[in-house]
Amino acid sequence: MPRKEIAEKALANSKIVLLNSIDEAIDLSNLYAPEHLILSCENAEGLTDKIISAGSVFIGNYSPESVGDYASGTNHTLPTNGYAAMYSGVSVDSFVKKVTFQQLSKEGLTKIGNTVMQMAEAEGLDAHKNAVEVRLKQKT
Repeated sequence: MPRKEIAEKALANSKIVLLNSIDEAIDLSNLYAPEHLILSCENAEGLTDKIISAGSVFIGNYSPESVGDYASGTNHTLPTNGYAAMYSGVSVDSFVKKVTFQQLSKEGLTKIGNTVMQMAEAEGLDAHKNAVEVRLKQKT
């Protein structure tokens, strides 16, 4: 292989972790949050619902990571360094603009107002606290 020296250095810094069960392996994988995860084991398809942190998952012996990079349609831009625990790979959804809306009634603000004011005060955001306080003092 042309990049043999690079591969040898990577392997020299690699580790093998032996675990007692596939469930332990999945737990470790979810903590590690790999960029790529290959489920090359019995019942690989049945394990997918347990995977919560991986950039892209390759299911079964005929799903090498290289196919995901070049041909299977999934995105090649994936979170590295454990960021799969918090982020997904780039997808069409990454380019969708989303707007959120909130509407409270006076009764709704009355019920959660004190909690919001306490949180704002704890963060030192007096104007946030005042925005609730002023509204709660209004007669109508």
